[in-house]
Amino acid sequence: MLIGASMGFCLPFAFPALANRTYLPAASAFESQAAYGLLLSMTISIVSGAILWLSGRRHRGGPLYQKEAMAIVGLSWVMATILGALPYYLSGTQIAANEPITFIEAMFESQSGFSTTGATVLTDLETPGLVPHCILFWRSWTHFLGGLGIVVLFVAILGQGSAGKAMMRAEMPGPTKEGSMARMQHTALVFAAIYIGLNLILTVIYALEGMSLFDSMCHAFGTMATGGFSTYNRSLGRFESVTIEYTTVLFMILAGTNFTILYLTLLRGPQALFRDIEFRTYIGFIAVASVGIVFFGMRAGDVGFGNIFDSSRNALFQVVSIMTTTGYGTADFDKWNNFGRGALLLLMFVGGCAGSTGGGLKVIRHVLFYKILRHEIEKAHRPRVVRLLRVGGSTVDDPNIAHGIVVYFSIILAIFVFSWLTLITFEPSSTWGVVTEQTIAQYEEKQPEEAVERIEKSKQEISELMNEGTIDEKLLDCASAVAATLNNIGPGLGVVGATQNYARFSQGAKLLFVWLMMLGRVEVFSVLVLVFPSFWRRI
Repeated sequence: MLIGASMGFCLPFAFPALANRTYLPAASAFESQAAYGLLLSMTISIVSGAILWLSGRRHRGGPLYQKEAMAIVGLSWVMATILGALPYYLSGTQIAANEPITFIEAMFESQSGFSTTGATVLTDLETPGLVPHCILFWRSWTHFLGGLGIVVLFVAILGQGSAGKAMMRAEMPGPTKEGSMARMQHTALVFAAIYIGLNLILTVIYALEGMSLFDSMCHAFGTMATGGFSTYNRSLGRFESVTIEYTTVLFMILAGTNFTILYLTLLRGPQALFRDIEFRTYIGFIAVASVGIVFFGMRAGDVGFGNIFDSSRNALFQVVSIMTTTGYGTADFDKWNNFGRGALLLLMFVGGCAGSTGGGLKVIRHVLFYKILRHEIEKAHRPRVVRLLRVGGSTVDDPNIAHGIVVYFSIILAIFVFSWLTLITFEPSSTWGVVTEQTIAQYEEKQPEEAVERIEKSKQEISELMNEGTIDEKLLDCASAVAATLNNIGPGLGVVGATQNYARFSQGAKLLFVWLMMLGRVEVFSVLVLVFPSFWRRI
C-alpha cells in the first residue's frame, strides 16, 4: 500500500508544464498512457496490500520472531520488485525504438532501483516517447525508497519487538551492534532524518549549480542512495561541470559512510570520523586506488589523463563512484588501461561502510577479514600464542563474528562463481555480436533468397571472430556483470561498461541479475532462506 501511494508522487510529471526540464524538451502533450499506467499500478498495489491486510487482520499468532522477520524482509523485496515493475510495463516504456519493455526487463529496472544498483536496460532516456517523464521520475524515486530500505521505515514507524532487530540487521547491511528495540527504532529514525536531510541539501546545491529541479531531485536520489540512475544517456558527464562532479564526489563519500558516524560527527565534531577505523580504511582505499589509477593512466596515455588535474578528477570520481556502489559515470573507464579497469573491478567487492546506503561486502568486513587472516597465519608458526581480535581499540568478544565474516565471504564467492559459470555457459555468443552456425541457419530459413552469398562469407568469418578475443571478452564481461549486480554497482566492463547497458543480455540472464541484485541488497541470507523447504516448516 505504501509503494502504491508513493507512485502518486510521479503523476504530476506526466503533465507538460511540470515535466519541463532545462536541458531536455518536455513532453508536448499529456503523457496519457504513462499516467494511466501509473494509476493502474497504484490500484493494483493498494488492492494487493488491502487483500493481505484483510486476510491477516484477525490473526493473533503472538510476537514475531527472527524467522518471521526474515520472511518479511525477503518476501517484501520480492513483492516490491513485482509491484515496482508495473509502471514500466503498463506505461508503454520502450528499451529502444519499437522495442517495448518485457515484464522481466521491467522487474530488472524495478529491482535495480529499489536495490540502488543503477543497472539499466533502457538505451535512450532522453526521448519522452520511449521513456515518459513520469516514469523517469519513478525510476529515480525507487532509489530514494530503497536508499535506507523500505522495511527500515516499517521498523521506525511501526516497531516489531525482537523482529524489528532482525529486520534492521537485514536492511542496514554490515555487522551491527545489538540494542534495545527503543534504541533500534530511534536509530532508524535518526538514519532516515539524516538521509532525507542530505537529499534535500544536495537537491538545492544541484539546482544552484545549474540543474533543473527535476534533474536536481533525480540525481540527488541517485547520489544519496548510491544508486546511480541518471536522466541522461551520458549520466553526469552530460553536464560537463567540474563543480557538479566534485559536489557529487563529496556526497557519494558521505552516502558510503556509516550513518552512525555521521550522527556522532554532528554531535561531537569531525574527530568522530577519523577515530573510526572503518572510515579511515574507507578513505585509504579511495586514496590509494585513485593515485594508482592516475599514475598508470598518465603512463598509458588514456583518454582523460592528459594532465594531473583532469587525471585526478576522472580517477577520483570513478573510484568513489564504483567503491560506494553508486555507478555514476563521467568517463568511459572501459577504455582505460588494464590496471585501471582491474582496480575498479576489485573495488566492486569492497563497497561502502556498514550502516550506509552503499552496497558491496563493506569495508569493516575487509578490516576484520584481514585481522582474522593475520591471526591464522601467526598461529601456523606460533600455535600457543593467543591474541584477542581487536578493531579500533575495542576487543571483539563474540567468537561468532569471526566465523560469520568467513562464512559471508565464502557465500559471496560461491554465489559469484555459480552465477558466472551459469552466465558463460548459457548466455549466447550473439550477445557479443558473434556469428554462429545456429544464427546463420536461422537467417537462411527466414531469408533464403538473400542469404546465399552472405552465408558463405559468414561461415568464413566464424573462426576469425571466435579467435579475436571474443571468448576472453565473454569471460571478463560476464564476471564484471555478475560482480556489478551482486554488489549493487550498476556498470561493469565490456558489454555492460560505462557507455553500455544490460539490454543485450537474454531474458534468462536478466532474471539472474534480478536475483543477484536482491541478494546483494538484503545481505544474502534473507533471500537464500526462501528457497529452503525447511524454512517454511512449522516448528
